[in-house]
Amino acid sequence: MKIKSAVFIKSATEPEHYPQDGRPEIAFMGRSNVGKSSLINSLLGYGGLARTSNTPGRTQLINFFLINDAFYFVDLPGYGYARVPSEVKSQWGPMVEKYLATRPDLVLSILIVDLRREPTRLDLSMKEWLQARGKPFIMVATKADKLSSNKSKANLNRASAILEGVEPLPYSAITRRGADRIWKQITGCLAEYVPPRM
Repeated sequence: MKIKSAVFIKSATEPEHYPQDGRPEIAFMGRSNVGKSSLINSLLGYGGLARTSNTPGRTQLINFFLINDAFYFVDLPGYGYARVPSEVKSQWGPMVEKYLATRPDLVLSILIVDLRREPTRLDLSMKEWLQARGKPFIMVATKADKLSSNKSKANLNRASAILEGVEPLPYSAITRRGADRIWKQITGCLAEYVPPRM
């Protein structure tokens, strides 16, 4: 897909603050510091669109980016970072779950793991939550450029076993390896989208 425009629209915490224009949405989620913002920026070819940080847990709101004036990328808060204040952490779960469970415009969730590390119990729980509710999703393993080909293959096999048969798509934000496969999934879901009746 050719990206002609990518614009940050707004941050939100409640459904009444979400965009109400009926455009389809692609949500990105994963543990803090898993490379979520780098994945978004790399897929779009916009270096500073989604804010990256060396400090995990910085994304604490649901951020909406309008792509090609046609659909949204939605950056969800990262989960599982212990140093985030407990009162903030306690708000994230209900905020994200409400979005994922009730948003009619959500056509695909992209669950991100770090290829260098084993998926955690939180990653598995998120996968199971999406499956149990029939939410379309794919898994992407970032930072593939950090590993050799043999190590990448071994880690993917291990991740697939932990994730009960779901094998993440390897991706590198540096080389954009894997971008075509991710975009194929995204464009397929966008093509099938039928706006909800108002």
